[in-house]
Amino acid sequence: MRWFGRKSKSGGSGAGEALGLLLFDAVNDALAAERVLVAEGYDVALVAPPHHLRAGCDLAVAVPRVEQVGVERGLVAAGVPIREWVDDAEGTADVCDLVTSVDFGEWLMVRAGNMKIVVEKATGLIVNTSGGGCPDIPYLNLELVGATIDDAPRPKELGYTLCGLMLDRAYLEAKALLGGGILTHRSAES
Repeated sequence: MRWFGRKSKSGGSGAGEALGLLLFDAVNDALAAERVLVAEGYDVALVAPPHHLRAGCDLAVAVPRVEQVGVERGLVAAGVPIREWVDDAEGTADVCDLVTSVDFGEWLMVRAGNMKIVVEKATGLIVNTSGGGCPDIPYLNLELVGATIDDAPRPKELGYTLCGLMLDRAYLEAKALLGGGILTHRSAES
């Protein structure tokens, strides 16, 4: 994963570029910041901030420190509230470090964090979502179950919590696995 420079710049920065963190009071603000910054051409990453920096939100946006002024200016213009800028990204963790899948023959289950999505492999029909305790999960379940993986909306576009973000990671992985045709009828034990 590239975390440095702007996508529109040629050449980019070196791998040793220092990162800073944008901290937020709400998960939906962090998700909005990521959308705005990616649309503006910045290469950013959603990360879990160190515990001592968390205050109501388990997400932060990692950005090269040299981009701080431009990033903050863009977020203010877009109306995205920032709680704080921190000059050091040490101790952060990638929010999607663990994505696993299990092939149950007719169904594929993909788990990201504590969220799971189950898809019928022959039809691409989403048959179940589960996990999490966030308030948007029942709504996401209603919107996804019964739709095909190709026609279903992205959970990240519908939800506004960390659970919704993790369900989006599981959705993308399921879509990639099913779209790539790499699955075979393996047993759940393999």
